[in-house]
Amino acid sequence: MTVAPAATAAALADRTQKIALAALIAGAIGIAFSPIFVRLSEVGPTATAFWRVAFAVPALWVWMSMQSPGQPQGRARKPQGLRDAVRLCTAGLFFAGDLVAWHWSIAFTSVANSTLLANFAPIFVTLACWLLFKETFSRTFVLGLALALLGAVVLMGQSVNLGMNHLFGDGLGMLTAVFYAGYILSVGRLRAEFSTATIMTWSSLTTAVAVLPAVLVSGESLIPASAYGWGILLGLALFSHVGGQSLIAYALAHLPPAFSSVSLLVQPAAAAVIAWVLLGEPLGPWQAAGATVMLAGILFARRGSR
Repeated sequence: MTVAPAATAAALADRTQKIALAALIAGAIGIAFSPIFVRLSEVGPTATAFWRVAFAVPALWVWMSMQSPGQPQGRARKPQGLRDAVRLCTAGLFFAGDLVAWHWSIAFTSVANSTLLANFAPIFVTLACWLLFKETFSRTFVLGLALALLGAVVLMGQSVNLGMNHLFGDGLGMLTAVFYAGYILSVGRLRAEFSTATIMTWSSLTTAVAVLPAVLVSGESLIPASAYGWGILLGLALFSHVGGQSLIAYALAHLPPAFSSVSLLVQPAAAAVIAWVLLGEPLGPWQAAGATVMLAGILFARRGSR
């Protein structure tokens, strides 16, 4: 009589993980549209990053306010005291560092270099899980991680130009990966206690406050020239941030951070396909091969992940 409840619990956990994986991939695809919005934006890249989170905050705040405080789930609890506030704001500071470092790196190196190096976040997530949280990883997972990163290199390799003449920009691209790794780990641990809406609202507000000084220092204009420009910023905020980033935050409650970071490598492949369809940018055989290797790596990582 004790087998049935155990089997039911196992089936429910498996179903939850499948839903979370689908949400993670959908979120990565939503984020993959963000370079398109940035390309079409009428303001500079750092100002665009600011509006991405600033426009998202009201929608996220309404979502958070609609949650009932009496919900039985442990993740529905409200922040209490300074410690909770600091932890929630820390996720936002990591995300602000990710946005600012990536956008500044573009000024000192190529977009391809910056994007490739920023996608090395799974390395730092895996190292942090091993060193700080004493997690162990199977050989299958490590193989999947290596394949996924190799696929990313092949996907963007033809556009990458590494060299000493733009070492500072490449360093900022790598710093982007470190910040994003910190964001993934922070959100993954916060999701054990708080809802997706709570984490997204607090972190997005913190990110907006932290990014604004970077915009002012950069000298970029904050005001788009037309209603079309405002529409692009609103689309970026609602579609890529509220939609895509929230789906990723939801998934991090049910999937290991290391595997989640590897799965998010589907983003550059999706971005390449989106740019091909919407902007007419060619998708060559090397890019297709890189995307295939990347997807194979994600499958291996999934098989080897606990």
